[in-house]
Amino acid sequence: MPWIRAGIHIAAVFLGSAALLAWGQADDPARSILKGAAVEYLYPEQVTVAAGKANLVVLHFRVAPGMHINSHTPKDEFLIPTVFSIPEGAGVRLADVSYPVGTEFILPLDPGNKLSVYTGEFAIQARIVAEPGNHLVEAKLRFQACDKNECLPPKTIPVAIDVIGK
Repeated sequence: MPWIRAGIHIAAVFLGSAALLAWGQADDPARSILKGAAVEYLYPEQVTVAAGKANLVVLHFRVAPGMHINSHTPKDEFLIPTVFSIPEGAGVRLADVSYPVGTEFILPLDPGNKLSVYTGEFAIQARIVAEPGNHLVEAKLRFQACDKNECLPPKTIPVAIDVIGK
């Protein structure tokens, strides 16, 4: 039954070619939404603050090239805002947070709809109150990243900060 063996070989070649094609598309720069982290926490990794008092800490982030995330105040109630938070019980609490003003962005597919987004590098100003001592805080940044054609599901990334309250 050589024709069965030939059929199996052809199917294997077809499936292998399809897998290589799909793999190649994932590496295509035009498909940047599939590569790497959409948002990266840059710094600070450690801060020393006055214990028991509100202290300003500026947190720096970078949005991947070709991507954007909704600002903290998106123009549509159905869009997911960018939100920074510190969990309870971390030895540090968030007294206040100030977000940058978003940049206006127009989607090529919907020129009548203007979005408020962050692109490139941006900074969030957090006023934190720390208890005395050393606290490894696992803060969080929640956002939804998109490129000009599609959006990823909402994501929360860790924002690790070693806070020393003196």
